[in-house]
Parts: sequence; C-alpha cells; structure tokens
Amino acid sequence: MTLPTFDHLPRVLVVEDEEPLARVVASYLERDGFEVQIAGDGVEAIARARDSAPGVIILDVGLPGIDGVEVCRAVRTFSDCYIIMLTARAEEVDKLVGLSVGADDYLTKPFSPRELVARVRAMLRRPRQSATAGGDEHAVATFGPLTIDIEGREAHLDGGLVDLTRTEFDVLAALAARPRMVFSRHQLIEAVWGAGWVGNEHLVDVHIGHVRRKLGDDPVAPIFIRTFRGIGYRMGPGE
Repeated sequence: MTLPTFDHLPRVLVVEDEEPLARVVASYLERDGFEVQIAGDGVEAIARARDSAPGVIILDVGLPGIDGVEVCRAVRTFSDCYIIMLTARAEEVDKLVGLSVGADDYLTKPFSPRELVARVRAMLRRPRQSATAGGDEHAVATFGPLTIDIEGREAHLDGGLVDLTRTEFDVLAALAARPRMVFSRHQLIEAVWGAGWVGNEHLVDVHIGHVRRKLGDDPVAPIFIRTFRGIGYRMGPGE
C-alpha cells in the first residue's frame, strides 16, 4: 500500500449519511485547517477514497447500502490512511468488528466534534520513526524469523511481508523499540496514539490481537508478543 504524502494538512473524507452531522463535522475540521470532502454512502466513499487519497477517513458504520464495516474492508485493499469509525451502537462487539477490518479508532454517537478533531490531530502527530535505532539511519529489529524495518515501515516474517495497518505497525514498532520493557496500555497509548488521546485503553488489546493473528502468534504460547497479566505487553517469547 502507498502512503499518501501532503504539502500541508492531509485531506479528510467524512463519510456520513446524516447530512447535517456531516456538515457540522466538516465545518470543525475546516476551521482547524483541513481540506474536507463529504460522501453520503458507501459506494461514493470508496470512489472518493480511491480518487483523492485522503489521509484520514471519518467513517459512519450505519451507512445505507454498503455499510461502514464493508467500506473499511474495501478501503484497506488500496489505502493505509487512518480510519476513525463512528457508531450509534455502544455495544463492544460493534466496536471490535469495526476495528477488526482495519479501523484505527472509533467514537460512539453522540460525540463532541471538538473531540473528533482532537483525535484526528493526535493521529497525525504520531511519530513516523522510532527512537530505538540509537542513531542508525536504517534500524531493523529482529526477533527470530520476524524482522521489523522501522524506517521502511515494513515487517517481514520468514521473508514474507506482513500486511499491517498503520496502527498495527506502530504498535509492533513501539514494542520492538524497547524489547526488554513491559508496556502498560497507557504507555502504548502514549507511544502510538499520543498523549492527547482520550478513549478506552482496551483499544490496545484489540490491536495487539490483530498483530498477533497476522504474525501467527499464539497468545497462550507466544513467540513474538508476550502478555504480562495485570501489567501489559512486551516483545519476546512466553515462559
């Protein structure tokens, strides 16, 4: 996947079938300096995402026709942009389903437009490079058959490329950056989502689960990501 590059602030695509809400969200983002496009259904959303390469997509789950989960799944076949999903349903399963197809974050309606803009800003402030290299120009962390190219933002397992989203890679890179450190959820939130992020810290567990699945890592007897119950996660095999 190709990461879009921008001279200024990235374009944000707001995908919402409730036009008044879409306009409100767009106005807050535009006031903050973003270029905004709006799509009212899933088909239009996929087309705009493909044509205009937004840096961030704000995606309602309950769209007519193709719903937000399927839009997210489709977008992930050609874009690695950040995706924040909006849902009117507070059940945890809805949030997990959205994240399982490659979303980076979610908000439950009703929400504050200011909080949404803050989350977009926090995502875009994420460091794109790890401080683990110790000054190396091109740091590669190796854990058995797994290699993590920090600067190149690629992970390879047994020589094959692992298809990770931006957030999944950022979580893996944060752990690989300090392999002897056990990260709490809060510490991973600060490392990946940023200190200004507000939300449920169990979001970390969901993304850890996705990374493990893509690495073929058994959570009971992990090879790459180890769980320390009541504390957090670190790189390395289990006992």
